[in-house]
Amino acid sequence: MRYDDAYANAKFIPGGADYPPRWAKGAATFRAALGQRARLGLRYGPAEAGWFDLFLPDAEPLGLMVFVHGGYWLAFGPRDFSHLASGALARGWACAMPAYTLAPKARISEMTAEIAAALPMMAGAVAGPVVLTGHSAGGHLVARMASADAALPVVERLTRIVPISPLADLRPLIETAMNADLRLDPAEARDESPALHPRRPGTSVHVWVGGDERPAFLDQARRLGNAWACPVTIEPKRHHFDVIEGLEPPDSPLMAALLG
Repeated sequence: MRYDDAYANAKFIPGGADYPPRWAKGAATFRAALGQRARLGLRYGPAEAGWFDLFLPDAEPLGLMVFVHGGYWLAFGPRDFSHLASGALARGWACAMPAYTLAPKARISEMTAEIAAALPMMAGAVAGPVVLTGHSAGGHLVARMASADAALPVVERLTRIVPISPLADLRPLIETAMNADLRLDPAEARDESPALHPRRPGTSVHVWVGGDERPAFLDQARRLGNAWACPVTIEPKRHHFDVIEGLEPPDSPLMAALLG
């Protein structure tokens, strides 16, 4: 297919196949160490994937950071990335990570609706401000929450949204082999592309992407930044799989962009 190589990541990253098992191992270790401060499998909806995990800091949370996982809407789940909550917890924030129904069981528009439905349930668990972040397909889903046409029940508490390596224009994905499962058609690709919609007025967005990512992802990040006139940080020497490591230390530039 025309864009398969453009949107492939693992085969262009040295040791790319080693990252998913490393993520899963780190996530399991993190959850085990957190003990009672890991509240797992909280429900937000009736679907099988209608749940989220909530991780709490030692003291009363200062607010809530939500992380939405990636995987091209086809793979992974929140518990592959639990360890990415560590930076927020060290800063005194809680972190929620929602599941959502993956393709081919759900279309991308249905995933957008699931994340919108999860937000009030997650925000209801913790007082204070809310920030949203997500990676790759998760970056797309949190960017959709900033689109003017999307329902956003927690808008009055939302401080900012930081899409990491987001897919902002879905139209090229129609010409990839994975579209056999995504089932994007031109209308849905247009409707679900954040870069093709206005940003919700008053919603703060900061796009983040690795400097060593595939050109298509750099283009997607810049496209969203240009469309929404929002900052785009290109982090040097980071590729698509390690750019999310900035969520682990509390004092990283990425955490500063998220929590100030």
